Amino acid sequence: MSDNPTTTVDFGFRTVRREEKAGMVRAVFDSVATRYDLMNDLMSLGIHRVWKQVYISALQPRPSHQLLDLAGGTGDITFGWLSKGGGPVVMTDINASMLSVGRDRATDRGFTGDIRFAVADAEKLPLPDGGFDRVSMSFGLRNCTDKDAVLREARRMLKPGGRFMCLEFSRVTVAALTPIYDTWSFKVLPRLGRYVAKDEDSYQYLAESIRTFPDQETLADMMRKAGMSRVSYRNLSGGIAAIHTGWRL
Repeated sequence: MSDNPTTTVDFGFRTVRREEKAGMVRAVFDSVATRYDLMNDLMSLGIHRVWKQVYISALQPRPSHQLLDLAGGTGDITFGWLSKGGGPVVMTDINASMLSVGRDRATDRGFTGDIRFAVADAEKLPLPDGGFDRVSMSFGLRNCTDKDAVLREARRMLKPGGRFMCLEFSRVTVAALTPIYDTWSFKVLPRLGRYVAKDEDSYQYLAESIRTFPDQETLADMMRKAGMSRVSYRNLSGGIAAIHTGWRL
């Protein structure tokens, strides 16, 4: 648990009991698992595909490096890593439905021999210390109940000299974008969820979860408190998303 545990946490703009959030998030992703890529296309107007390519390049895949892909979902980061010559991957997700979609996609792409799959909670991973050169988390951290615990676990998983990288929706830094982004998030996106994916509530939660997620500087400070060094971040598309990086030195 975090250093200052509370009995309630955010679930979008709602407050729920801490022990309820994981199940509620699981229900959201059970609902959207088969439409997850469509969901990200709707949320980002397809730009998430460009962000992920930038992010995968920043991971610097090498055949000798092993990757732990937390909240690996449908596998985009794992597949990008392997396609660019990265070494073996352990791909985890707390949601079995999401991981099942990722496993099916890996089979279709011929990657199954390079990936180990595990349903696992990123807040308490059933893995030994220091086994990975890179730990990745893409669009998953904001859905975790205890983000500080996730960051500590990410550092624990790294070899000395290894690097953690997080790609996540963040805080818009261009003032002119804010009203447009807010209208898209809270007026348009839930309606698209209703008509395209038949699930307005999940899309409403996902839009709200972005606004309650720590901003760039706050997340950087959380990473430092988790024991990471040389923490930095890079804004994408005016801060709509950001890549955070921290090292285990």
